[in-house]
Amino acid sequence: MTFSKERSMQELQRFGGAMYTPVILFAFFGLTVAVSIIFSNTGLFGSLAEEGTLWYDFWYVVQQGAWTVFKQMPILFAIAVPIGFAKKEQARCAMEGFVIYMIFNYFISGILSLHGSYFGVDYGQDAGAGTGLAMIANIKTLDMGMLGAIFIACITAYLHNRFYDTEIPEWLGIFKGPAFVVAVGFVVMLPTALLFCYIWPPIQHGIEQFQFFLKTSGIFGVWAYTFAEKILLPAGLHHFIYLPFIYGPAVVDNGIQAYWLQHLNDFATSAQSLRDLFPQGGFALHGSAKVFGLPGAALAMYYCAKPEKRKKVAALLIPATVTAVLCGITEPIEFTFLFVAPVLYFVHAVLSATLSTILYLIGLSGNFGGGLIDSIVQNWIPLFRFHAWTYIMQIAIGLCFTLIYFVVFRFLILHFDFKTPGRTDDGEDDKLFTKAEYKAKKEMEKKGIAGGADALKAQVFLDCLGGPDNIQEVTNCATCLRVTVNDPDKVAGTSKFTNAGAFGLVKNGRAVQVIVGLSVPNVRSHFDALLKGDYTPMAETSPEDMKETTVDNPREVPVNAVASVDEDSRSMRLKAFVSGDLVDISEVPDDAFSQMMMGDGVAIKPTSDTIVAPADCVVSMIMESSLHAVGLELSNGAEILIHIGLDTVNLNGQGFTLLTEQDAQVKAGDPLIRFDRDVIAKAGYDDIVIMAVTNSPEYPQMKKEPDQPVVAGETPIVIF
Repeated sequence: MTFSKERSMQELQRFGGAMYTPVILFAFFGLTVAVSIIFSNTGLFGSLAEEGTLWYDFWYVVQQGAWTVFKQMPILFAIAVPIGFAKKEQARCAMEGFVIYMIFNYFISGILSLHGSYFGVDYGQDAGAGTGLAMIANIKTLDMGMLGAIFIACITAYLHNRFYDTEIPEWLGIFKGPAFVVAVGFVVMLPTALLFCYIWPPIQHGIEQFQFFLKTSGIFGVWAYTFAEKILLPAGLHHFIYLPFIYGPAVVDNGIQAYWLQHLNDFATSAQSLRDLFPQGGFALHGSAKVFGLPGAALAMYYCAKPEKRKKVAALLIPATVTAVLCGITEPIEFTFLFVAPVLYFVHAVLSATLSTILYLIGLSGNFGGGLIDSIVQNWIPLFRFHAWTYIMQIAIGLCFTLIYFVVFRFLILHFDFKTPGRTDDGEDDKLFTKAEYKAKKEMEKKGIAGGADALKAQVFLDCLGGPDNIQEVTNCATCLRVTVNDPDKVAGTSKFTNAGAFGLVKNGRAVQVIVGLSVPNVRSHFDALLKGDYTPMAETSPEDMKETTVDNPREVPVNAVASVDEDSRSMRLKAFVSGDLVDISEVPDDAFSQMMMGDGVAIKPTSDTIVAPADCVVSMIMESSLHAVGLELSNGAEILIHIGLDTVNLNGQGFTLLTEQDAQVKAGDPLIRFDRDVIAKAGYDDIVIMAVTNSPEYPQMKKEPDQPVVAGETPIVIF
């Protein structure tokens, strides 16, 4: 078996992601511990918080519960990490991880209880700091912390993926699946436990020496750590730096966060420099740039945006910046740097490291890895009494860096004309980019694919669908990319698709629909090319089976081309597009429409056979291969999709007759498509006709008529 550099990187990224699976719990529990400590502080609450009071008792109990994930961290990693690696049956893999990890520790306990001296371990002493021993679920074993748990978790995941589906004789059926995996794990853990009894004591000694080195590395160590953590983020490898520092054992056995919280009361009652009290806390200052740096960068992007686009840019940047500042979730902003101008991200990494280093120089230390909420709850409130000046200096220096970020980013954006949000060419969407889109862009660059919105979507969708090997069949209708996958468990969550520009995702076993919108032909073209390995750069043009107007051939809709226009130029009245019974779009028996993934609208259960224009408009799209859908553009900018029947794309045009043409300017009531209801019924499809306003969020004033019988070209159905 050969391993390419690309394959190795993918596996490292997957490993980093799997390690991060349990970390999502730490934010809540860390804040809860800090809050309980604050409310138990007599310096803040006086006699109310004295031991023996009901107030104290309540917060004491809360604090004990909040320590759950910190005191059981190895078990948490042993259970959670296999979830990230398991290719199927993740829940059962988690159970297997717990059992096999317990077996491993029981084996070690048994070996050391008999022959501890042979391995240089004093097993008779109580477990605790400095002994090399720890208690795991009441098992006295080697203190391997998170590292040992992760190692066993990886073995478990491998055994699960390798042996879970192993065929065994029918009479041994009770041992199939998880039981067989655990049985194999039992056999594997015995020599593994023996091996660790030999190798772990010297490894532990090496870790202790490394901890001392980092503790005494001073400002150089802080700068290097912060820069490395930030610069490795795009590759998904920052977890290898971040997790051992924050959750152990790189600088302190149980990690910076747990140690900080455990000694928070001690730090709160001492006027000694925080850096002297806890020098290891300098490695948790990397969150300072989230609070102070990114707002300056966001302000620079807003300032550099075109005046006419600043309102939209503000709508994008404000929520992303608030999230970064308060919660420390920086992906939307940081990956936008990476996407449009990697040099901005490099500058961000340098400034972030420099900010952490300067703060460390003034004597700051603590748990500042998150956002402002972490800073306030875990640092400022409990320690402000004796460390007020340090925190005031932190805020002052942080605000200076806000200005530095603004000045530097503004200069670079303007000087190099970086296409940050609001500086894009007219007609291009302004948006913040995700990690998935950045990875897709890098993948496209490797393959020599021309960048473009639709090409990028295709790459992201392919990655989120599990890659080329997971794709069995691809088709599309007027709005959906329809994919049959080999393994539905490899398909990412809906948010991954919607963040990349999809309207939604519908999963039904191995059948997956990505709701793309009217650009689906372009996306399909790029998607097919990726699957075939045809990486010839492609322009963003429509395929032959669906013609759309390009920028070079703009459509003009006459000013008077509306059935009924109110004083507001964006308000108009639409009439029934087919005769029948009007129903709300939410009643359509198809998730893509009923959940309004394609926009709000209405539907009609038809009694006639001809689709007519609901208002004066331009025919912007025709699904020429199947004729089951048509796109219209109204004079007020509204974009309308009329979709005839459900799954009727499979008829390949049978029973449909086109009565108009691409780019035709039609009047209200003009015929567009005739369809044969009998053909649709005989094929087993629903003939309901849906009208979705695909950009309906731009028309919050839209009003729909109630369910009622309607006549094509006569009955009003929508006003907006």
